[in-house]
Amino acid sequence: MNLDFQKSDGLVTAVIQDHATGRVLMVGYMNEEAFRLTVETGFATFYSRSRRKLWLKGESSGHRLVVKEISTDCDLDAVLVKVEALGPGVCHEGYQSCFFRRLENGQWTVTDERTYDPATVYQSSSTSTTESVQSRDSVQSRDQRERSGAKQ
Repeated sequence: MNLDFQKSDGLVTAVIQDHATGRVLMVGYMNEEAFRLTVETGFATFYSRSRRKLWLKGESSGHRLVVKEISTDCDLDAVLVKVEALGPGVCHEGYQSCFFRRLENGQWTVTDERTYDPATVYQSSSTSTTESVQSRDSVQSRDQRERSGAKQ
């Protein structure tokens, strides 16, 4: 497990791929501890650069990633993690994959359907029903704008 964590300030890029379909689900980052926990537990764990802490994928949503296989690239500074996704989606915006937009004619276009409602899944106990509905409506409006090719 001698990955090169030094090239990118203690992190390696982790490409997460569905083991059955081959679809790329997301890209995250792992530090040494996140990688060790991923190997030991069999669940994908990442290092959040914005929150500066470890996070187990699915800790809020329940949509965990069961590790099936791990490979590394020739430079030992990136990993490909093949997983079984537990739940309807991996993306925090409600899609099966974080790669739900495609560049078409110079515009990013939403090409996938939502597989779950993120406002419901990520609702904290302090979030009111009104705020959840407003969040859901905001997300749906944004989706409609993206599908029609309008800029956000």
